[in-house]
Amino acid sequence: MQQRLVKITSLKNNTGQIKGLPKNPRIIRDNKFIQLKNSIQEDPEMLSLRELIVYDNDCELIVICGNMRLKAIKALGIKEVEVKILPKDTPVQKLKAYTIKDNVGYGDHNWEELANEWDAEELTRWGLDIPNFDAELPKNEPEEQDANSLIVEGDVITLEDLFDELKGRGFNVSMK
Repeated sequence: MQQRLVKITSLKNNTGQIKGLPKNPRIIRDNKFIQLKNSIQEDPEMLSLRELIVYDNDCELIVICGNMRLKAIKALGIKEVEVKILPKDTPVQKLKAYTIKDNVGYGDHNWEELANEWDAEELTRWGLDIPNFDAELPKNEPEEQDANSLIVEGDVITLEDLFDELKGRGFNVSMK
């Protein structure tokens, strides 16, 4: 894998140019985009620590990992950025996997540790969405139901199995 500094103008977001690779499925909303730009401005060295990952598609450098960062970098007027260039023989299936895996969060935050050891203002500035644990939870009041309805709670897979079973037995059922 080659690493080098490239001009921003030579980088393209993944819009489906690579045969077999759908366009990048990520979007970024206004507030998160502002936070991303602020993050890059505060710690520009992070762009070298976690480079954009690109694929050379017939001399067109397509961003596989880092499409939102590329948008922010362009908006900030940054002219060059470090990239890692995937080998030309990288299978499309791998490109698809990298596209998704780059944005999957496998771990969970330890909210107690964050609350006790970290500054909430900094965490928010760095883009972490902190849940409002003090918010009042909605009351689970039973819905108005007629004599022919049944409310069942459970995990989605179990409910889908139950739905299919009841439908198969001729019941008129619907999911909300």
